[in-house]
Amino acid sequence: MISFAVALCILLGGYLIYSKIVARICGENPLIQTPVHRLADGVDYVVLPSWKIFLIQFLNIAGLGPIFGAIMGIMYGPAAYLWIVFGTIFAGSVHDYISGLMSIRHDGASLPEIVGSQLGNKIKNIMRGFSLILMLLVGAVFVYNPADLLSRLTPDSFNMVFWIIVIFSYYILATLLPIDKIIGKFYPLFGFALLFMAVGICIMLFAHGESLPEFWDGFYNHKPDPALNPIFPMMFISIACGAISGFHATQSPMMARCLKNEAHARPIFYGAMVAEGVVALIWAAAVVAFTGGYENLQEYLGPNSPAVLVDKLSKDWLGTFGGILAVLGVIAAPITSGDTALRSARLIAADFMNLKQKSISKRLIISVPLFILCSIIMLLPYDALWRYFAWCNQVLAVFTLWTASVWLASRNRNYYIALVPALFMTSVTVSYILFAPEGLQGVVNNLFDIEIPYYFAVGCGIAVTAIFWGTFNRYVSLKRSEFQPASFSE
Repeated sequence: MISFAVALCILLGGYLIYSKIVARICGENPLIQTPVHRLADGVDYVVLPSWKIFLIQFLNIAGLGPIFGAIMGIMYGPAAYLWIVFGTIFAGSVHDYISGLMSIRHDGASLPEIVGSQLGNKIKNIMRGFSLILMLLVGAVFVYNPADLLSRLTPDSFNMVFWIIVIFSYYILATLLPIDKIIGKFYPLFGFALLFMAVGICIMLFAHGESLPEFWDGFYNHKPDPALNPIFPMMFISIACGAISGFHATQSPMMARCLKNEAHARPIFYGAMVAEGVVALIWAAAVVAFTGGYENLQEYLGPNSPAVLVDKLSKDWLGTFGGILAVLGVIAAPITSGDTALRSARLIAADFMNLKQKSISKRLIISVPLFILCSIIMLLPYDALWRYFAWCNQVLAVFTLWTASVWLASRNRNYYIALVPALFMTSVTVSYILFAPEGLQGVVNNLFDIEIPYYFAVGCGIAVTAIFWGTFNRYVSLKRSEFQPASFSE
């Protein structure tokens, strides 16, 4: 219990201290006019109260990621605590904050346009396609779980196909309607419910935390097959949304278009990520305490999905009200990530087509093809969709961090706040793509019946990282004479 309490304090302290350092380095300026004041269109550029934007941003980036990812990731032992805490403070929150701030400075531009402005048109075009595919994957992936749960809770006539149609119909409305009509009205409530449930679980932890892991017990990997699931790089992909997630950078521009003052960027973008890290930390500890240890947790997860564990834990610890919150969480949370993913896809497509979105006809021109593509993707096996979403998500985070590094370097600011996590996540992601069964390992096994050795995969990850680092240093060296001290009006 001591390790959990210390980790929680460090995480909260990270927001109080490091977020201010990051904001000062980036040159956050409350005097800069935000995009919504110049580009208000009543659809995507709509002024919302900062507290609403915080809760919407938190719900958009959270979904089930910090709960399910933490439940699966805690099997790696107390190392999971460290990754949630330090990953959130130094990687995920920096990633979310700078991507949000860059969007504000670029008139609310979507992620591919921001990346292209720093890394060039070729990378921009790649990111346009990659981001759209990822958004469609998210939209498809986050239909299945809530549809499955709703089909179990309702009469047999309301089967899974029925609920998939209902949820997807809602996606269409949330994608097309002005942001203040559905998202602005209901999502703050759902976001508050997700936070409230986490706080309740945290309070109960102090009464049931006798079996929690402690740092001095050793950093053992408790996975049943640790050789196939080494902490590096597997844990850093398993716990994504609770530490760093590229998907978040696609959501930040949506909220950047509604922000009325840049001074709110730090509590909204950095703060929402810290809140997600807190949720992940609480659930990682809670499932170990609730089941009575790692072995019991593994045995419980064998025949059951994480959703079943969330439901049982919430009901046992928080009673009927907790059960309601749990159902709300595992149903509403993924839906609210899926629909905002499709909304982000519309904004990404609109940006590179330079098509204004004030009229419903122009929104339909872009959205209808996206809905059709997402429907086709939903026909693929769920397991395959989830496996590829996991590492594609972190590839996006890598590109965002390198973009942030270049953006800071071009302004003669301390780019190491973005460069260090960029280097680390590059090595993690490349190593994972080579070693994981859902990456090149699976392809090589199927085609040639051979395995990629673990140390070869890690070595390649380090080598690719070194190449990226060298390229970045060369860029900084060549352009240093052109860099001018950044003014706070940039």
